[in-house]
Amino acid sequence: MISVKQFLKSLTHAFRGVRLVFKHEQNFRILVVLAGVAILFSILFRITTNQFIVVLLLIGAILTLEMINSIFERIVDTFKPRIHPAVRDIKDIMAGAVLATSLIALIIGFTIFWPHVISLF
Repeated sequence: MISVKQFLKSLTHAFRGVRLVFKHEQNFRILVVLAGVAILFSILFRITTNQFIVVLLLIGAILTLEMINSIFERIVDTFKPRIHPAVRDIKDIMAGAVLATSLIALIIGFTIFWPHVISLF
């Protein structure tokens, strides 16, 4: 049987994690603002339901990946000093993963929103 009390406790921990990342990670805060802009554009331009689902999936992927990046940074900083080459490589690879996903999202975003922007002129 599922314990409602345990479920609510798990939710509390999850929201605490999101608050921690939001408070301590500037990139996450920037991404949250950009996600808000994307959602605002989605509403203003009245994109299709399928396009909106794509936008939401991309937002979720990028924010989740940024949180995973933050996890990796904290883990490797715990075990090795920042100056260790392996730590630098791990951090750079994770940042590269966030960048790659963000660039793909940007391309898809332009594909979705560009026709609507052009129609304004």
